[in-house]
Amino acid sequence: MTRHSGKWSAAIGAALGLLQLNAAAQGNDQTDKYFEISKNLEIYSNVFKELNQYYVDPIEPGKMVKTGVDAMLNDLDPYTNLITEAEAEDYELQTTGKYSGIGVATRVIGDNIVIAELYENGPVAKAGIKAGDIIVSIDGQKVKGKDSDDIGLLMRGAPGSKLSIVVRDPFTQKEESKSIIREEIKISSVPYSSLLGANNDVAYVCLSQFTPNCGRDVRNALDSLKKAQPALKGVVLDLRGNPGGLLDEAINVCNLFIDKDQLVVSTKGKNNEWNKQFKTSNMPWDLNIPLAILMNHGSASASEIVAGTTQDLDRGVIIGTRSFGKGLVQNVRSLGYNTRLKVTTAKYYTPSGRCIQALDYSHRNDDGSVSSVPDSLKKMFKTRMGRTVYDGGGIEPDVKMEDENLSPLTITLLTKNYIFDYATKYYHSHPTIAPAADFALSESDFNDFEKWLSDKDYSYKTESEQLLTSLKETAEKEKYFDNVKNEYSALAVKLSHDKKQDLVKNRQEVMQVLANEIVSRYYYQRGRVINKLKRDDKDLKKALQLLSNSKEYQSVLKV
Repeated sequence: MTRHSGKWSAAIGAALGLLQLNAAAQGNDQTDKYFEISKNLEIYSNVFKELNQYYVDPIEPGKMVKTGVDAMLNDLDPYTNLITEAEAEDYELQTTGKYSGIGVATRVIGDNIVIAELYENGPVAKAGIKAGDIIVSIDGQKVKGKDSDDIGLLMRGAPGSKLSIVVRDPFTQKEESKSIIREEIKISSVPYSSLLGANNDVAYVCLSQFTPNCGRDVRNALDSLKKAQPALKGVVLDLRGNPGGLLDEAINVCNLFIDKDQLVVSTKGKNNEWNKQFKTSNMPWDLNIPLAILMNHGSASASEIVAGTTQDLDRGVIIGTRSFGKGLVQNVRSLGYNTRLKVTTAKYYTPSGRCIQALDYSHRNDDGSVSSVPDSLKKMFKTRMGRTVYDGGGIEPDVKMEDENLSPLTITLLTKNYIFDYATKYYHSHPTIAPAADFALSESDFNDFEKWLSDKDYSYKTESEQLLTSLKETAEKEKYFDNVKNEYSALAVKLSHDKKQDLVKNRQEVMQVLANEIVSRYYYQRGRVINKLKRDDKDLKKALQLLSNSKEYQSVLKV
């Protein structure tokens, strides 16, 4: 512990020395600023040394510093954060779509660590382990009671290295040991592409993340579809739920549909080095084919660059709901010891000049919360053809669709793992099912699910019930409740919901969500996407309708 503390003190001392040199080389204002920084760094170092020396119990230096840094960064934005050595693999997965491991996602259910999802053709899938199996131990270490982060560290390792895992069947309780060879796992950025429409003449491509070479992956998918159907009438690019990723890949995806040397996005930061313009550099895949981009509130960052650029240049039609509104650019700085700082360095702007950042983290409310940019402060911009667009709130679609939010009942069934557990039960009793595009639960299947649920607690409070509870608490605090007790009880009875009736009312939605979970057991992530498209996808239907009607498509793009 003392050795770590000495290293920390030396690092602080070196930082103070650098700050003093910088202060001496700059003006009085900067000198005052650097003095404040050096003073507080010294205080921080002294607190750390005193705790290490005198605190009654042993302290964990790494954990304590991480807590302190995280608290400091919480005053900034949620995208500026410390990436520790233990978190490095997760970061690589998010930014590159690949990592070295065994190709599995886990979830905690009670005290157990359960296999939640397998990556197609990954080491675990090839070993015959199934979603729903309970992990007993990894390399001899019992895992019961551990969290998912601990499990992730145990599972990852160099490609080619061995891992021994013991899993338990949730029904037979039989335990089985498997020896698995770790591999480099690559998660496809294009989980599904297909020809859609009445005449199979519209290319549909689902892009789930902006990882390295995803622009090439989209182009390859489009090439394959065009080869199968040379007379394509349009393209649907599905960015719903796509959280973003690499800026360069957003430019590459834009370049598929807009010409070479076209401005896609510019960035502006505090330092001049972050003031840059990014243009397309390749020949496009197709400049004229009608294009529809699907997005929702989960479409963020690089997704918004693609949608915003497409909209600004009037190159295609944006369909769905308003995007997330992340217009902040991050850069990763090395801190040594395989630790990095992901720091916001700039804001990005679409070709018309608008920034789509929705929340202003530089001006927090008194309670620490962050507000959206008010409509009164949003600025108006024009697209290439003169249509009006606004900044400060994500990308507003050209064709607005209704949010398709899950009911409170379905959310409860998901969060309490009843959907997951029943899918495991179904998988164990059905060796095969129909193809992902055709699979649907029968009425008999759903009746069996309803019967299985009968002894389980899936009750929840509606928003009205929550407000009524809040009213009761306030009335009790203000000593008014006794006067309205009878009226409250009568209203509570009227507002109470029948969970069995809720299941009948939301039957179709629950069946679709349950079917999608079941499909993933047989056909993995690709099957999920295919099965979702089979539902009543209003956004996709609208896109196909527009692309089949040239006059209606062009009317959306006109002023």
